[in-house]
Amino acid sequence: MAEVNIYDKANELEQTLRESAEYNKIKEQYEKVNANPETKKLFDEFREIQLELQTKQMQGEEISEVDIARAQKSAQEIEQNETIAELMQAEQAMSQLIQDLNRVIMRPLEDIYGSLEENPEGEQ
Repeated sequence: MAEVNIYDKANELEQTLRESAEYNKIKEQYEKVNANPETKKLFDEFREIQLELQTKQMQGEEISEVDIARAQKSAQEIEQNETIAELMQAEQAMSQLIQDLNRVIMRPLEDIYGSLEENPEGEQ
């Protein structure tokens, strides 16, 4: 059997993702968001707040009531913006696709460890 270069397969998967409907929907919606200066500003502010909160969380800093209120206000504003809401829906669809792919990719390990859990003594 010929040896398979797993990285070649990963690059093929990347290209396939770039050709997917999910990816192209995100790209289209992101372009729409960026085409409108007000929408872009709103979206950029939302992402900046998200990044700040993630950074604080990763560094073990406490997230204040003010931070939470600011994040909630920003989230409400973007939910009311149809263009951004459509981008977020497209991102959610892509995230689901990636989760599905991750489950497929992890199957070989699940097969190994699943069979070990079913038969912990290594008995046949």
